[in-house]
Amino acid sequence: MDIGSNIKEQISLMPHDPGVYQFFDSDGSILYVGKAKSLKKRVSSYFMRSANHTAKIKRMAAQVSEIKVVVVTSEWDALLLENTLIKKYQPRYNIMLKDSKTYPWICIKNEPFPRVVVTRYRIADKSLYVGPYPSGRMMHTILDLCHQLFPIRTCSLSLSQVNIQSGKYKPCLEYQLGNCKAPCAGLQSEIEYNEMIEQIKDILKGNIQGLMQNLKIQMIRQSESYAYEEAQQTKEKLAILERYKSKSIVAHPDINDVDVFSYFSELGFFYVHYLRVINGFLVNSYTMELKVKLDEPPDQLLGMAIFEIRQLFDSHAKEIIVPLMPDVQPEGLHFTIPHRGDKKKLIELSARNLSYYIRDKTRQTEIKDPEANSKRILEKLKQDLRLQELPVHIECFDNSNFQGDYPVSAMVCFKNARPCKKDYRHFNVKTVSGANDFETMKEAVFRRYKRLMDEKLPFPQLLVIDGGKGQLSAAVEALNLLGLYGKIPVIGIAKRLEEIYYPGDTLPLYLDKKSETLRLLQQLRNEAHRFGITHYRRRHEKDLIKTELEQIKGIGETSAVILLKYFRSVQNIKEASQEELAMLIGKSKANIIKTYYEQRTDNE
Repeated sequence: MDIGSNIKEQISLMPHDPGVYQFFDSDGSILYVGKAKSLKKRVSSYFMRSANHTAKIKRMAAQVSEIKVVVVTSEWDALLLENTLIKKYQPRYNIMLKDSKTYPWICIKNEPFPRVVVTRYRIADKSLYVGPYPSGRMMHTILDLCHQLFPIRTCSLSLSQVNIQSGKYKPCLEYQLGNCKAPCAGLQSEIEYNEMIEQIKDILKGNIQGLMQNLKIQMIRQSESYAYEEAQQTKEKLAILERYKSKSIVAHPDINDVDVFSYFSELGFFYVHYLRVINGFLVNSYTMELKVKLDEPPDQLLGMAIFEIRQLFDSHAKEIIVPLMPDVQPEGLHFTIPHRGDKKKLIELSARNLSYYIRDKTRQTEIKDPEANSKRILEKLKQDLRLQELPVHIECFDNSNFQGDYPVSAMVCFKNARPCKKDYRHFNVKTVSGANDFETMKEAVFRRYKRLMDEKLPFPQLLVIDGGKGQLSAAVEALNLLGLYGKIPVIGIAKRLEEIYYPGDTLPLYLDKKSETLRLLQQLRNEAHRFGITHYRRRHEKDLIKTELEQIKGIGETSAVILLKYFRSVQNIKEASQEELAMLIGKSKANIIKTYYEQRTDNE
């Protein structure tokens, strides 16, 4: 890459220290912000002629007119500064956070006899905020548990000790319903109320086990002092917590205060899923989307997402469980890549949640904008199969026969990733006898594209052959005879391990079993198989009718079909009475059939 003397001079003056760099264009607009262990090495790499950069990076580098750097003391400081600058300036080529929602928090108000409420905004009022909760269902489950266990007040009265002592307020309806002990009317002490608030804090922080231990000790003391009614109430609270625990625990209680991350990358998006686990309990779950601009590596994207998510949830967990080491690992944090055990199961749980999130997002996109969804699937197919053109029009071939009898071939057509049934075609094989799957495929492909050539119709952007190397080679032979090989991309998909074969390549391509590309190819293959089998069965049934009933002189195909539809089999027709047959095809034909089968019985 040719770079100006101005850029060369700026790079030559850069230090080898860690820091943050900023690229500006000739108008002074910021293009990109990045961090580096060594500023000089990292920045110069963008402008090296030998570097194998993507088209996006080359396009950005060509626009750079000025470079500014900030030296810091560590990589972690560089990440902090990079994150701040990206949020402040929103550079054109930096990754973009796709989630702009405001999530709710559970707030314990800073007031006498604190209320426990839901809010979407954190303010500097010295209240305790726990969250945020991306899942409203999870938040309300925890909130309902707190209200079920403890009769905390919900009224909006601004309480003070003076008002309570003066008896200014009367007990409200919540007191009458048993949901509150009316601290506003002086019927509950502040010490007793604050004890409940401390226990609620334990629940919100995920310390269920510790709370249960304290309640068990409290119950024993109440029982020993003959306070059996209070002991029963404590026992009921323990039962409620036990039920909640059985539903919420996801790992061994020894796994204390960890953050768990998994990720998935697809078509310019990078998804990161986060689980917060305290004492084996799932406390929070969240998915972040990043829009990738310059094909940044997964370790860099994961590192940025971990930093962003931990800031969002105010996490101070010292252990972070990941499937891949991020590019920045600050001191004081322990990163673990588990290979077995409970920690491995937590990674799998996070990945499973992430797959559900992506599946639901895909489903919503399909409903809201089917065309955009189809284009996204085709873009992924083009990328995975290394195609030159977007495969809007795809055709797939499959053969069907039974021990060489009734060989047929079927072709199905998909346009915009959806079946186009008006373009489906059947081929009754003419030049092949016996079970020769390769020659059958060759004939069907040849006939299909010979006709498209003769009628000057457009060719597909992808041809899929159901089968392995043999069927694919037969299709290639047909295309060669027509002079079309190289003009229509062709692949084979083998059923056993879902291998994808290319002409002339002995090694197959293996796609991710959960990828949309493989799902679309499987849908094509299955649809071709279904369409071919349906046609094969019709031919077979038609020939069976001819061999059984149409051998009878005076009985045609129409009568045979009527009888078979009603009686379901030739055997039932043989056993039917003449009157039953006459009701369907008339007396004379019924007489012919009965006479025929009676004579056959006599001869046998």
